[in-house]
Amino acid sequence: TRKKLRLTKEQSALLEESFKQHSTLNPFHTLQKQKQALAERLNLRPRQVEVWFQNRRARTKLKQTEVDCEYLKKFCATLTDENRRLQKELEELKALKMGQASFYMHLPAATLTMCPACERIGAAPPPGVTPTSKATPLSFAMGPGPGSVTKPHFYSAFPNPTAC
Repeated sequence: TRKKLRLTKEQSALLEESFKQHSTLNPFHTLQKQKQALAERLNLRPRQVEVWFQNRRARTKLKQTEVDCEYLKKFCATLTDENRRLQKELEELKALKMGQASFYMHLPAATLTMCPACERIGAAPPPGVTPTSKATPLSFAMGPGPGSVTKPHFYSAFPNPTAC
């Protein structure tokens, strides 16, 4: 097995400075010249310079991947919390809606109420009630016989008839 080559501080500093300027050795035709010049300056073989650059790029990429992973973990946690909050809000709204629906289901059946001051209903006459000749198309008189005009026989749910 080969002994691992340790770079001196000066060699490492020069390689780091070169890496900051150019993280890759330039295109192929200048690659050989640049690699050769660095190798001669550092008293290394060109292959060692090339491998150092590859390793440095790999370390940089790994570090960036770790940073990205931490960011994505935090973002995922934020989204998970937001999702839980929205799910809870949705369940509360559904419960509120169901509560209102059951409230209305427990109310007595709707009955027709009419203000005592009003004698017209905006609908077709019920069975047993005859329209009058004076009635507008959507109104009719209430009473036992044809043409009779009497007050409607509805329970007044209106405490103040002038409120209509």
